[in-house]
Amino acid sequence: MTSAPISATNLAVAEPMPPPAPVIAILCPVRSNCAAMTSPFRNPYSIIDLDGPSPGSSFPANFADQHSTTPGSRYIDCFDTLTGEFASRLIIGFPMPITARSYLGLLVLGLGTLVGPLDSSVNIAFPYITGAFGVPLEDIRWVIVSYVLTYSSLMLVFGKLGDLFGHRLIFTAGLLVSAITFVLCATATEFGWLLAFRVAQGISASLVLSCGPAIATSLFPEQYRSRVLGIYLMMFGIGGVLGPSIGGMMVAVWDWPAVFWFRVPISVLALLFVFILPKPSRQRDAEPFDTFGAALLAIAVSALLLTVTQLQHAGETPLLFAILVVLTGSAAWLYMRRSRNQNSPVIRMRIFRDVPFAVFNLAGIAVNLTGFAILLLVPYYLSEVSGFSVGLGGFVLALSAIATMLASPAGGWLIGRFAANRMAFAGIALVGLSSIFVGLWDDTPRIWAMSAPLILSGLGIGLFQVSYMSTVTGTLPVSERGVAGSLALLTRTIGVVCSASFLTWAFSAFSTHHAASGMNTNASFLAAFQSTFIAVGTCLLVFLFVTCVRPSIWFGRQTEGTET
Repeated sequence: MTSAPISATNLAVAEPMPPPAPVIAILCPVRSNCAAMTSPFRNPYSIIDLDGPSPGSSFPANFADQHSTTPGSRYIDCFDTLTGEFASRLIIGFPMPITARSYLGLLVLGLGTLVGPLDSSVNIAFPYITGAFGVPLEDIRWVIVSYVLTYSSLMLVFGKLGDLFGHRLIFTAGLLVSAITFVLCATATEFGWLLAFRVAQGISASLVLSCGPAIATSLFPEQYRSRVLGIYLMMFGIGGVLGPSIGGMMVAVWDWPAVFWFRVPISVLALLFVFILPKPSRQRDAEPFDTFGAALLAIAVSALLLTVTQLQHAGETPLLFAILVVLTGSAAWLYMRRSRNQNSPVIRMRIFRDVPFAVFNLAGIAVNLTGFAILLLVPYYLSEVSGFSVGLGGFVLALSAIATMLASPAGGWLIGRFAANRMAFAGIALVGLSSIFVGLWDDTPRIWAMSAPLILSGLGIGLFQVSYMSTVTGTLPVSERGVAGSLALLTRTIGVVCSASFLTWAFSAFSTHHAASGMNTNASFLAAFQSTFIAVGTCLLVFLFVTCVRPSIWFGRQTEGTET
């Protein structure tokens, strides 16, 4: 059996003259350490002899399915001299070109993604919303809860649907629903209707964000994954910077509906150009979507977040809190039990048995819990203690988001030179230390002393987020990239919700303690502010120290693609 060699830049297939057995030299363009492969495949440049001593030396049946994402690839049939038949169809991967369409696609994705982080503009409109509908101040929290709980609980579900039916389809549906729900929210005539439309908006946000990382990484060759994710995450920083300022200007001129109206053209514009994004084919021979398992998972996530939000009110409503705890535990247990018997669950819980992977996800929650303290408590310090003007105070507060915006793409570029786990370690350390430095602010603030820890915190968050998302998307198979990206975004939301609940409780407890010791209102506020930041920063550093009992998590040689 003879044939001319088939070659490409990153893959060569050759069938030598008989009697030697066919030999294949392969470079996997997608995953360099795929556990679906038998051991010879773990080196991307391995030479695999199909006439090996055992059937294990031939290509596994799912090889093409695991490595068929590169556009321009094609299949060949490879003769297996061991069986005397043609082996599983193998994939010939040609280098994925980087074209203008790649960059335009990233621009369209970033534009559509902005509708999510720009929701920070709604916070500015809270006083106007309570005034327009005549509702008490404490009820405004449901405007946040109805939105956040909805998109968080559905994130993994829509990520899985994107993996099964195409990420562009889910993203497009999200943009369409977003445009509709923004109009509905802006035209709501009753507070109850506004909350209902915010639930619908949460669904649209989940559709848009769940498949964002998967689409971003599909636009460029796999070796650029970290850089692309850094640019993608930069959009969240941009939204965090622009949201409050744009919202403030809009509300001042057009009242509270403007925070919804101004996002309609953004959604429509992204929708008009969504055809630029790649349209991957559905998974061949994909398992049916587990609807019941998806419902259990959504209930478990939403019940968990509701439990966290109700934690500080557990003494006031013990029965409700107990019901939420039981519901969370029951739904989670039922999902884990069901997922073990499903070939294609929404997310396979066994991936969390890997200790480094589990620690990375816990770190994602812990970092966002600590980092969100700045947005949660620093505004009160600026208004109560600093004496800064509103404009100067807003600039100081935006420094952290600006640093995050700049650090994300820089971190994505640096991952090509430094291991992602080491960069994540540095990011966590920066966030913890900067939180302690914020806790050292006194009643005579100096702008440089305030700016430095805020910038350090933003840098730490940016470096950690891109390292974490790169690790998660590199660990799960390419065929589950929607789930991987959704998981990374979900831990971020869980951390923010935990921060809003735990840190407000801690601040209130510290404030009460200091007031009871005889401090006046201003002094007790400052002492509580300092205590909260020092405590949360110390807890994050303790978490980092404890995980160092297994140094390989942060300093070992990081491998990706160990899960199939």
